[in-house]
Amino acid sequence: MAYIKLPEIEEMDPEIQALAKEILKKTGKLGEIFQLLALRKDIYFMTDNCVKTLLLSETELPYKTKERIALLISKENNCPMCVDVHKNIAKMLGMDEKEIEEAVKGIEYINAPEEEKELLKFCIRASRKDNYKITKEEIDRIKSLGYTDTQILEAITITAYFNYINTLSNVFGLGK
Repeated sequence: MAYIKLPEIEEMDPEIQALAKEILKKTGKLGEIFQLLALRKDIYFMTDNCVKTLLLSETELPYKTKERIALLISKENNCPMCVDVHKNIAKMLGMDEKEIEEAVKGIEYINAPEEEKELLKFCIRASRKDNYKITKEEIDRIKSLGYTDTQILEAITITAYFNYINTLSNVFGLGK
């Protein structure tokens, strides 16, 4: 149970209510993160836009890579609610159960090219509080593996998004 009172559907902004009703039709329940974000319309839509842009749209990185980042960063941030949510999203986006479990176990268990594993390690490194110590040489090393500047930007933006959403979930006790 969340540490603060989360709004019921009838307490939400009408635009968010409409989206909540769609989710309820499809899944039968609203996630606590949805309810938390629904406290503020501006924050809800900013976050929703991030999800649509970074995770649900076809971008420069494959869906599997993006979901591996989601799972790994959520696990790194000790956010079991986000890990569980992204197991389901990963399935919806085409990952099979084995691939999902590999990602949850950690990079060394993932059956993916070494270049992708190095990118994933870099994302974990970037998610930490001492990310200000990352050097140009570290980025150049990821580029030498075949990743472009914009792919690296996308990967780190997804990483930053999960630091954000995991922080909200953890601070407000969601999924407990």
